[in-house]
Amino acid sequence: MPTTEPTIEAVLAGRPVSRDDVRAWETKRMGKAAAKIGLPAPTGELSLMRTAFADAKLELGPDEIRRRLGRDIRRADAVARTSTRLSRGRRVTSTCDLFVRGAGTAAEFLAWFDDTGRDDYARSMIAANPDHFLIDTAPDGRQEVVETTGGSPLATRFLVDYTDTAEIVTHRDAAFPLEASGVARSGSGLAIGGVRHEFRDHADGFHAHLCVEFPRLTMPTMVTQHRMHLACEFSNWITLAFAR
Repeated sequence: MPTTEPTIEAVLAGRPVSRDDVRAWETKRMGKAAAKIGLPAPTGELSLMRTAFADAKLELGPDEIRRRLGRDIRRADAVARTSTRLSRGRRVTSTCDLFVRGAGTAAEFLAWFDDTGRDDYARSMIAANPDHFLIDTAPDGRQEVVETTGGSPLATRFLVDYTDTAEIVTHRDAAFPLEASGVARSGSGLAIGGVRHEFRDHADGFHAHLCVEFPRLTMPTMVTQHRMHLACEFSNWITLAFAR
């Protein structure tokens, strides 16, 4: 595999967004995420900030993160129940396309992404985005996520089942042979959305079409702002996957 950092071009709603713009968004989110979890805002160069903030969140541990964000999680869960009920099964999507060059294949990336047994799994999941507070494997095999989604004022907790796509509204695109897709459920088991992330190789890299489903009545600003969230986390994950 290549050892140099890949070139990643993000396209959000048909508009190219530079890697520098994505990094600027990530830098700006550091302070807000730190305030949300009650930690000092990291300072310095972005890569150092990313490492320091990931270390601080990991040091808190899952139970303390859930405790600190408990009020947010309860309020976000109530909002999700209401918006899901009123949406009556309808969804709205937040999408982002990444065109990756100078890296390995889509299959190699997905093998890394899906490898929950990696020693660095929890760290890599947390470090990819300031708004990630907890991403780990629950006892039943689902992915537990505690994060601030898009432009939401609240941190939310949900579980993604990558073996279940029955309640995902977005259809598979046959042009993308690989996927990482699953239903997202609240702690009570309610299907509140899902992910349909699809991948295909091209001549010198691969194309990732990333899609997150929200209840139809989710605030439009949250849906729009989540595009940059996707660009940030997956750009960092792709870089980490091939940085060896």
